[in-house]
Amino acid sequence: MAIKNETPDQRFAALCRAVLQLKTEEEAKRFLIDLCTPGEIKDFSERWMIARLLNSRDTEKGGLSYRDISALTGASTTTVGRVARFLDQEPHQGYKTVLERLK
Repeated sequence: MAIKNETPDQRFAALCRAVLQLKTEEEAKRFLIDLCTPGEIKDFSERWMIARLLNSRDTEKGGLSYRDISALTGASTTTVGRVARFLDQEPHQGYKTVLERLK
C-alpha cells in the first residue's frame, strides 16, 4: 500500500515503528522537536510529569492530591484525572509500562 493511501491506524503504526528506531535521549529529543509543536511538547511533558507524580504518590506516604499536582504542573484537575484514569484503569497500560522500565 502506498503511503498516500494509509489509514489512520497504519499511519499511527508507522509512527510507532519510527519511535522504536530512536536509540538515545538526544535522538528522541531531536525527533520530538521536529515532529511536535512547542505546545504539544509542553502538553506531553506535562502529562508525563503528572503520570510520574501520580505513580510516586502511590509509593509515598501521604502523597499529593489532584489539586496539588494541578498546582505543581499547571495542568487542570481534569487533565490530572484523565492521566490518573489511563494510569490505573485503561487497558493500554502505556504509562505503567514505561514507569516500570524506568525503575
